[in-house]
Amino acid sequence: MSKAPAPLLVKLGGALLDDEVCLAATVSALAQAARGSLVIVHGGGSAIDRQLTALGMTTCRRDGIRITPPEQATQIAGVLAGQVNTRLVARFLLHHVPAVGLRLSDGGLATVELLTSLGFDAGRVGRVTEGNPQLVTTLLRAGFLPVVSSVGTGDDGEVLNVNADDAAAALARIIGAHSLVFLTDVPGVLDRGGNPIAQIDGHTFERLVADHTITGGMIPKVRGALSTAHATGVPVVIASWRDPAMLSRLAAGMEVGTRVTCGPNLEVLSP
Repeated sequence: MSKAPAPLLVKLGGALLDDEVCLAATVSALAQAARGSLVIVHGGGSAIDRQLTALGMTTCRRDGIRITPPEQATQIAGVLAGQVNTRLVARFLLHHVPAVGLRLSDGGLATVELLTSLGFDAGRVGRVTEGNPQLVTTLLRAGFLPVVSSVGTGDDGEVLNVNADDAAAALARIIGAHSLVFLTDVPGVLDRGGNPIAQIDGHTFERLVADHTITGGMIPKVRGALSTAHATGVPVVIASWRDPAMLSRLAAGMEVGTRVTCGPNLEVLSP
């Protein structure tokens, strides 16, 4: 049997999941890419916040990490693997794409363990340590679209909440993705003329920060993308879900947004 082509992995989250019009347009474009080899990973922070608020529970974050007490872990899992995942799968089914909802630990796809290296107790927060791509490979070869929520199971059999960006990065490595796309509300890293920069590595990033082309919140976004590219060996693309034309080009396998790759001077990854 010939080797299946390396899949494209796209991470969905943030404001996109709360914008029904943009979500419908995004799914419509990605449904075309699904005819090839596509895997979706998603979060759902806003939906979690709403659920916890409705139950009278407090949402706490520290250093960008959602504190996940045991009593909230099952609620978070229910929102991500239930509400949000089911909604995304349904949207793809409307476009006649045979989507399948998964969690990180399903079929041994990802081994998840309790995250203990933060210097504080984050509760039921997990990290992916390794994995087996066989389930995703089997689904892709059979023509299915895996839609994976960032929910895992620890070695104690209990739920673990994994940061969706981290989950996407880990799965990109596990399944051997050819690219990892983070769909955001910006079209990429912009030059001074407001146009997306086609490609950035560590050396370019350092220069663009020094001359103030890259500023503000884009600095940690690109730094995180560089760290992911360095850790996984998979190029990271920053692109926008707000641009239907960009989504169509993405679905057609064309270059979009800003491609972030490994490069020299990786010391710039340090905050």
